[in-house]
Amino acid sequence: MYAYIKGIVDETGADRAVVEAGGIGYELFCSTLTLNTLTVGTPTKLYTHLHLAEGVQALYGFKDTEEREMFRRLLGVSRIGPKLALSVLSSLTPSDVRAAIVTDNPAAFDRVAGMGRKTAQRVILELGESIRQESIGMAPAKTDDSKPRLPDLQTEAVAALTSLGYDGLSASRAVAGIKEAETVEELITKALKSMAKG
Repeated sequence: MYAYIKGIVDETGADRAVVEAGGIGYELFCSTLTLNTLTVGTPTKLYTHLHLAEGVQALYGFKDTEEREMFRRLLGVSRIGPKLALSVLSSLTPSDVRAAIVTDNPAAFDRVAGMGRKTAQRVILELGESIRQESIGMAPAKTDDSKPRLPDLQTEAVAALTSLGYDGLSASRAVAGIKEAETVEELITKALKSMAKG
């Protein structure tokens, strides 16, 4: 119904903002990441999602279409409503969510308020195939069947890094950033070097 709202930020709160456009103040629920980009009294453009459930309407606002798309994908996971989907995007960027899914790393969701390990595993299970398909360009499969595919190596590398004490999100980000590796050991070494630089 609404693709975006462009106007002046009238006020911001803990989980929402009011944007005035054409003399109307639109209340939009937003992630912390989106709210951090808003300043009262300045113009903004927020991409929107209108959620209708049990006779209640709520408008959600996002700083870009990538965040809105990930919100919609999260809503498609069983037992995830808009509040939890927004909580995910308040703690993790869409790229972080993709990295966690591609590397099969539920620990990356540990910092999300209201999300347990079982729900994180459900997100990975239900969104895994479509996200991995999109990431094939990033992580191509090996043509030689005797060699492991990069996504399989990534899963093992993240498990190894988290067992060494690295937090799940940092491990996912570092491993997902490596585009080429022949072995788990090589992938872990490259990921450790990447984390040391960052």
